[in-house]
Amino acid sequence: MITELGHFALILAFMVAIVQAVVPLIGAEKRWTSWMAVAEPAATLQFLLTAFAFAALTWAFVTSDFSLRLVVLNSHSDKPMLYKITGTWGNHEGSMLLWVLIVTLFGAMAAWFGGNLPPGLRARVLAVQSAVGVAFFAFILFTSNPFLRLAVPPMNGQDLNPLLQDPGLAFHPPFLYLGYVGLSICFSFAVAALIEGRVDAAWGRWVRPWTLAAWVFLTVGIALGSWWAYYELGWGGFWFWDPVENASFMPWLLSAALLHSAIVVEKREALKSWTILLAILAFGFSLIGTFIVRSGLLTSVHAFANDPERGVFILMIMAFFTGGALLLFALRAGAMEAKGVFAPVSREGALVANNVLLAVACFVVFVGTMWPVVAEMAFDRKLTVGPPFFDMAFSPFMVLLGLLLPFGSMMPWKRGQVSRAWAPLKGALILSVALAALVWAIQTERSALGPLGVFMGAWIASGAIIDLWGRTGRGPNRLGRLMRLPRADWGKATAHFGMGVTFFAICGLVAWKQDDIRVVQLGEPFDVAGFTITLDDVQQVQGPNYISTMGFATLEKNGRELTQLRPEKRIYPVAQMATTEAAIDYRFLRDVYVVIGDPQDNGGWVVRTYVKPFANWMWAGTILMSLGGLLSLSDRRFRVAAGAARRVPQGGVPAE
Repeated sequence: MITELGHFALILAFMVAIVQAVVPLIGAEKRWTSWMAVAEPAATLQFLLTAFAFAALTWAFVTSDFSLRLVVLNSHSDKPMLYKITGTWGNHEGSMLLWVLIVTLFGAMAAWFGGNLPPGLRARVLAVQSAVGVAFFAFILFTSNPFLRLAVPPMNGQDLNPLLQDPGLAFHPPFLYLGYVGLSICFSFAVAALIEGRVDAAWGRWVRPWTLAAWVFLTVGIALGSWWAYYELGWGGFWFWDPVENASFMPWLLSAALLHSAIVVEKREALKSWTILLAILAFGFSLIGTFIVRSGLLTSVHAFANDPERGVFILMIMAFFTGGALLLFALRAGAMEAKGVFAPVSREGALVANNVLLAVACFVVFVGTMWPVVAEMAFDRKLTVGPPFFDMAFSPFMVLLGLLLPFGSMMPWKRGQVSRAWAPLKGALILSVALAALVWAIQTERSALGPLGVFMGAWIASGAIIDLWGRTGRGPNRLGRLMRLPRADWGKATAHFGMGVTFFAICGLVAWKQDDIRVVQLGEPFDVAGFTITLDDVQQVQGPNYISTMGFATLEKNGRELTQLRPEKRIYPVAQMATTEAAIDYRFLRDVYVVIGDPQDNGGWVVRTYVKPFANWMWAGTILMSLGGLLSLSDRRFRVAAGAARRVPQGGVPAE
């Protein structure tokens, strides 16, 4: 019964979305206040109905309702409760329901917290947001219905993909979708502004909190996925330039550019056209990512579905919204004349350079991701674009961005001087060069990557600190003024500091990691990078829904035992799949990472060992970046442009 009610609620939400996409748009055009007022209760009702449908599907998974086809394909009665719940979105149909739930959530939040928006703009934003929802409601109901019943329910299900039965990946999709789909509200603001024919400083202030929220969620989602790949896949890596990884990374790059570009619109009323274009492209790349994951166009371990028909439907959605928005952008370009004038050497100029570097980096990732498809279609050649291409083509733009970051933060608006921005950064440069030289002198491999990482990390992090301290002015009581700085200033410094930490950690890990693979006999110690590891025993262990081959290893250094490690190789009988569970000794400066492989004829076991310096610093850096975004988001100046509506009143007339 609950399942049928959930299906019915989904259909009702679809109907409400159609009303919300049409009526407020007409009302805004005719300036009919009563029609425009439909948008807010409709957005709330649409969200509540979709939330009920999602809750009904979750209940079916929790109770192991095997009369539901989706539960049979993605659950099992022996599965732990956490993975019964996460099985709701660990599949194509359920994840699309999560997608549309987040679309309606952001629409409802725009209705709840957008009271200071002009009525016409608010109505248009909610109508466009609902139009996006209409497309995906139709996609779910007509091609990917999660509520399909089976005439003869089986006794048990086929279990969830074992790779998804992990805490890290349980929370990765919701955060990623909150970022991915959250960019839809930025798209709605952009299209609404184009329809209205006006982009001004108030618009820039309104769109910034939504962009910042989406960027924070996307940062957390990508970090969780990277962490999962690091410890779960058993390869010892954190990023593989997989097509689906790239699909989430490209919107992250563009949303970062959009976030900085909106600052220029707000402060100087410049870069209007570029900011609108970024908002369209950021959500457009989210749709491209959805297409990649679900069409089967590109092969990936993360892909949800391999269905060309569904892929064509998503391609049509992408063409309609992205193509339509770009057409509207071309028609309205003349209405977005920039008012602010600035010199190339200025805060605006630095933000333009920031945007160009991020956009070009995104384009490089896009070309590398799609080139195998283009080569096969156009030249009938099967090509693989792997990490070497991305590392060489992408990294220079990130290095340039890192070099520019402290300068840009210190530049004044409108016009600046390099010498004045450079003066407070001399200490940061000296410290960065000294640390890089020290590392170069003591390292043994003579690789430039490690010193470069130390330099870039120290340069960006110390630049963020100097910028924050510089905002306290001169004279006594600077520490007190520091504590009273706006949260946005603290947020920017924290995010930039986190970026510096991440820069350093990635370069340090890649430059100084040490790997070892060998056949190990029980009780026979072996040394790796100054550590001694002894495989004491290997046992078969029964898990709740898997059988584990578990190794028992002792990790020592200088004759002192550090910890006991338990690497596993699990077999899931229902799904007939194996997974690798690495054993990792997490420490502040390094990780020791041990993976057990297959038994050998001589009685030994294959053991892979990695020593990963500064691995935890990567996650710390992403946490700092996300925390910086949250600090900025909590600044009262960014609470959906408080009071902005009073400066740009927009009236209405009763509907006739």
